[in-house]
Amino acid sequence: MTTALTRNGTTPIARYNSSRTSPRIKLNRRDIVIQHSDAQTGERLMGEALGAVDRDALHGILKQLMKASVILQKPDEDNLAFMISMVKDIAPRDSLEAMLTAQMVSVHVATMRSASRLAFTEGLSQQEGISRTLTRLARTFAAQMEALNRHRGNGERPITVQNLSVQDGGSAIVGNVAQHAHLIAAEPGTATDAGLVTPRGTGEREPDRAAAKQGAAA
Repeated sequence: MTTALTRNGTTPIARYNSSRTSPRIKLNRRDIVIQHSDAQTGERLMGEALGAVDRDALHGILKQLMKASVILQKPDEDNLAFMISMVKDIAPRDSLEAMLTAQMVSVHVATMRSASRLAFTEGLSQQEGISRTLTRLARTFAAQMEALNRHRGNGERPITVQNLSVQDGGSAIVGNVAQHAHLIAAEPGTATDAGLVTPRGTGEREPDRAAAKQGAAA
């Protein structure tokens, strides 16, 4: 028994355990058919796989993925099944991740198509054009991965200090440091006795100190 996916408002789709096998898709001339013995369960499982929040979202993402699966101007069931499987493995957790994940698998498919075209192209000018397209797609995919990771990490980037060395008689500057030419300025309240920053308000330059020392010795 199969059931055609139709628009039924925005009824929420319950989340299922991601370890469960999602149903396959059958493409007819006019319909996208979810193959499952129970229509409601089939929609829920597919919604879980794609991170869809309701039937409208599920319907839209399926149609978009179907269009991206086109081979020789015709939607390809095997290609669509692969794309759905990749989305499921990434496991989008909200609508933003669902859209981004759909874009990622679509860009991946386009990247591999460009790679295939490049392998079968002998003309130098055509190879250069396809190579540029392939490079852009690969960079886009990497940027999408970074965007997904940053979204899942709430936009925070970890900062790691690997090595910190302070010589005898010196101290570290803790805070934001801005360097311009030979001048290093630290934020107020940071250490200045490392010999890098002259304390404010002294008004005495290094040559004057040297002259004072010579006069005292004489």
